[in-house]
Amino acid sequence: MDMVKTADLITAIITPFNADATAINYEALEHLTNRLLATGTNGFVIGGTTGETPTLTTAEKLELYTRFAKIVAGRAMIIAGCGSNNTQATIDFTRQVAQIPGIDYALEVVPYYNKPNQRGMVAHFKAIAATAGLPIIIYNIPGRTGVTMTKETVVELAQVANVAGIKQCGSLSDLEYIVEHAPQDFLVYTGEDAQALFAKVIGATGVVSVASHLYGDQMAAMYHSLETGHVQHAGALQRQLTPKMAALFMYPSPAPVKAVLNDRGYQVGGCRLPIQTLTADEKARLYQALGDKEEVQE
Repeated sequence: MDMVKTADLITAIITPFNADATAINYEALEHLTNRLLATGTNGFVIGGTTGETPTLTTAEKLELYTRFAKIVAGRAMIIAGCGSNNTQATIDFTRQVAQIPGIDYALEVVPYYNKPNQRGMVAHFKAIAATAGLPIIIYNIPGRTGVTMTKETVVELAQVANVAGIKQCGSLSDLEYIVEHAPQDFLVYTGEDAQALFAKVIGATGVVSVASHLYGDQMAAMYHSLETGHVQHAGALQRQLTPKMAALFMYPSPAPVKAVLNDRGYQVGGCRLPIQTLTADEKARLYQALGDKEEVQE
């Protein structure tokens, strides 16, 4: 497999909107992207769950991915959200995204709602990998799809040409199994912020993170501490970050992280329905859970 780029701290970046969420705010996107690159992010998922992709039109997604690739300008790996529960529609859209310069991988979610069995999942991803024009990263997130891709199925698909990796939201034991049994060049990311350190320790590639919007410096410092042998310091950083990471999901994401970013001056706007922007009371409870804006010390 011809690997394009790799990264260990990937931010699943939000999609900034204007005041009434009717349009994407590209000025805010550029400002935020540059800040994330400066605070340790070395890869992005654009158009993922955190990017409110279900509320974006196809035209909006294509423009977003095109303009985002120009903003990043080769400074980081880019994974673009392309998946759906319709195999042919996924192939067609991924082919369009594959024409955008600067997109490295397509993120393809396990089909939701249809509830395919393991054989159906394998057929779905094989069909995409064979024809879509980009290396694909499978997105296994049972809490959102209503169906679980087993660790054995992940390992089976890891042998397929053009299946480059997995964003895995599940148990550490499943993550360990995938790392142990998949090919060495298969990219294994946890999609759980609280597993960021553990994933690296057991040999995974890294994390696809929401918390890195706010705590990128600390997460990058954690990985640096691990890589330089300062394991106890890395563990201390993870322990301090874990409750903050959990707080960012106390209301439907990405409403919490957008609320904090707006307060920090990034002007990312609110959320599109059915996700609602936080109320004042909700925001107060969020900040209490985050520790009243207390920053983790590196």
